[in-house]
Amino acid sequence: MASAVNTLLVEGSFDDQVLELAEYIDTLKGGEASLVPELQPMLEKGEKEDVMEKLVEASSVLSQAPEKEYIPAYNLLVHLIRTSPLLPSLLDTVTANLAIPVKNSTNSASLSLSILTTIFNVLPPESSLRSEVFRSIVKVVEDNGLYEALKPQIKSLDRWLQEWDAGVEDTREILVLLANVAEKAGDNQFYEFLLQALQRFPPDEADEDEARDIAVRVIKAAISLPHHMEFGDLTTLEPVKALSATDPDLYNLFEIFAAGEYQDLEEFKEEHEGWLEENGIDDETVTRKMRLLTLSSLAAQSTDRSLPYSRIASGLHIPAEDVELWVIDVIRAGLVEGKLSQLTQTFLIHRVAYRNFGKEEWLEVSQRLETWKESLRNILEVVVASRRQVENQSEKEKSAAERVVQQAGDGVLGEA
Repeated sequence: MASAVNTLLVEGSFDDQVLELAEYIDTLKGGEASLVPELQPMLEKGEKEDVMEKLVEASSVLSQAPEKEYIPAYNLLVHLIRTSPLLPSLLDTVTANLAIPVKNSTNSASLSLSILTTIFNVLPPESSLRSEVFRSIVKVVEDNGLYEALKPQIKSLDRWLQEWDAGVEDTREILVLLANVAEKAGDNQFYEFLLQALQRFPPDEADEDEARDIAVRVIKAAISLPHHMEFGDLTTLEPVKALSATDPDLYNLFEIFAAGEYQDLEEFKEEHEGWLEENGIDDETVTRKMRLLTLSSLAAQSTDRSLPYSRIASGLHIPAEDVELWVIDVIRAGLVEGKLSQLTQTFLIHRVAYRNFGKEEWLEVSQRLETWKESLRNILEVVVASRRQVENQSEKEKSAAERVVQQAGDGVLGEA
């Protein structure tokens, strides 16, 4: 799909090409009813659309073709249907036939994928039919575990959606299809696809079943993915907010990860025993993540940019001897930057990533800016005072030097 190929070279007239493919189909059918005698009189009458319907209907037998003949036969069929006024309906039948396993091949899925890619490429870039073919490609990829073959092409998805002038619903559907195949392949990019789909729900559709289903998947993924530490982008989404009514337990857990601390998670687990396991959420993963997020919050709350080991141990519910290991982990996670002082048993904070950036965080930034401005004013006053002192000293020295010169001049004149 990465190529920009829009041509498919096949020699011969339309009638010759139809009869060639019909003869091949008859060969595959063996002793069954012959297609060629049925199509010849229709071709003589110029009934091209009827001919194409008959030919495409019979093309399901191509799944019995030898592997080396499968692609050439389908290329001829694609060439014949792509200029037909009946292309949309013919294409539905062709893509359905391509889902039939190739009888004489151990590489059936790759062959079907190759033909679907050819169809995709010969269609005009702005054709909405490309969207339908792409869905068929994703289905073959998902059913046969070929995600790695599709993954490099996904970077073109935004451009394709624009070219197809895809509507909101179609875009959401495609994103969810990609999320399904990515998740099945173990690629964490499935979360980004789901999030993009969720962001495309208008507020008046936020409480619909489709929005709710995607929101649940997004929240569970955000909580469960070991390296996903950002929740601020979810707190403002209307479908997520709607979970507070439809899925209150999940929403409560989400709020803990968005702004709570480790103690909150412990209380949740006590009140909802077995809930994590029932909902496919790994206890060990979320426990570790919550400790890292809590340590990040403790660092953000520190006004003097230092955090005692004892405060960390208390907040994370860990032994004092494990504090340094958790600090190293939170630094590796990119949530905090700083250094450990074993001498003072303190974590010195250089930078911290806020879990949420709301009114309180802006107030804190404002206070720190004011402190910084005050420090700069104090420094400036010291610099100005020092400069005046130097200038005054220079003036005194200059005046003293002038007096010495004057006195020396007066002495010389007196001798004269």
